[in-house]
Amino acid sequence: MSNKEIRKVLVANRGEIALRVIRACHELGIRTVAVHSSIDEHALHTRFADEAVCIGPGPATQSYLNIPNILAAAELSGADAIHPGYGFLSERADFAEIVGRCGMTFIGPGAQHMRVMGDKIEARACAVRAGVPVLPGTGLLTDGEQALEEATRIGFPVILKASAGGGGRGMKIVRDPAKLIRTLETAQAEAEASFGCGDMYMERYVESPRHVEIQVVADQHGGVVHLLERECSIQRRHQKVVEEAPCSVLSESVRKAMCDAAVGLCKAIDYHSLGTVEFLLDGDRFYFMEMNTRVQVEHCVTEMITGVDLVQEQIRLAMGGRLDHLDRYHKARGHSIECRINAEDPVTFGPRPGTITALHFPGGFGVRIDSHVYQGYKVSPFYDSMLAKVIVHAADRDRAIRRMRRTLGECVIEGITTNLPLHRWLFKQEAFVSGKYDTHFLEASLDPEAILREADSYT
Repeated sequence: MSNKEIRKVLVANRGEIALRVIRACHELGIRTVAVHSSIDEHALHTRFADEAVCIGPGPATQSYLNIPNILAAAELSGADAIHPGYGFLSERADFAEIVGRCGMTFIGPGAQHMRVMGDKIEARACAVRAGVPVLPGTGLLTDGEQALEEATRIGFPVILKASAGGGGRGMKIVRDPAKLIRTLETAQAEAEASFGCGDMYMERYVESPRHVEIQVVADQHGGVVHLLERECSIQRRHQKVVEEAPCSVLSESVRKAMCDAAVGLCKAIDYHSLGTVEFLLDGDRFYFMEMNTRVQVEHCVTEMITGVDLVQEQIRLAMGGRLDHLDRYHKARGHSIECRINAEDPVTFGPRPGTITALHFPGGFGVRIDSHVYQGYKVSPFYDSMLAKVIVHAADRDRAIRRMRRTLGECVIEGITTNLPLHRWLFKQEAFVSGKYDTHFLEASLDPEAILREADSYT
């Protein structure tokens, strides 16, 4: 159990999340150290941190994933804690362990929690033991014949998942029994190439689900609270595009059951720090998908409806703080929506790096922009293509949608191609506005011509 005061945090990340952590630290009176690759020398997180250290060349494997260089930067700067942000090393159990062995505080959960929840088969087993609903499924698949027997028991269609997977990678849907064994072999090869582990498991496939996740906060003294849910069903290729809070289709009884299940899972594994328990919602039934043991990209919408600074809470928890100041059941204050603005083709989703020649972010009442870019900023092909998170808050969902439409209309990013036209198109779609959509909506309803007209109308 940690009760160390944190005086200086090294932020082992880049982009908007690095800035987000730096801001939280400064408000807590904590000094910060930014690390950066050689091509990120002039990035905003290096400017606004108290110190900055170069940790290698552009490729992430040589910089932001280079554990020895990051630890050397921490030692050189005298940091007593490391915040991993999201992505990169944020869910690497070995990194968390090494940070601890070096006498520093890892701002996140214990390595054992990261290992358990990082192994999707073990995470599913933990959910079962905790009484959390799971889809009919399997443990580790050993061979094709076993997979066929299990699929027959579960019932087609089924979905194959990589035990070490994440972000939608390593997943294959199978509807035809004759194609199962071949698909399993392909999935195993892809998982081995992507994650270094070809272990697979299987679950019944839900045709029209919604993706709802619960924000949990847990201290090192056994205290666990939830901060309600987020709706993340607008996705492409299993990657989130728009998130909102609260979910517009949850009844109070289902909301309470889902939040109780998330808290129960955390208590069952003695979890501490921030975390997100993700569920598939099928009508009034919900099923455990996975747990992310880090701060989420979409944490902002939870902050907007609860008034809780989640990153500051995460830092307090790492110092041994308690949750006594948080109510057990927060009531949502209004509605919040977040759009991820990426440097990518709005129809094909292919990355589009380049230099931003003109930039204007929107403002006004109820508008928040989390971003690291500026006019003249060079978007690198080495990293994630996200440029900004545009977040709005209003009294209810209808007003939040109208505010987001206005906000997207004011956003100007020139010199590169972005997905702004996709967002502008989406917020005019009746299915989205009425809340009658599922995780397949975006890709099933995509209208390339209409999206390109949105792009033309702003040029």
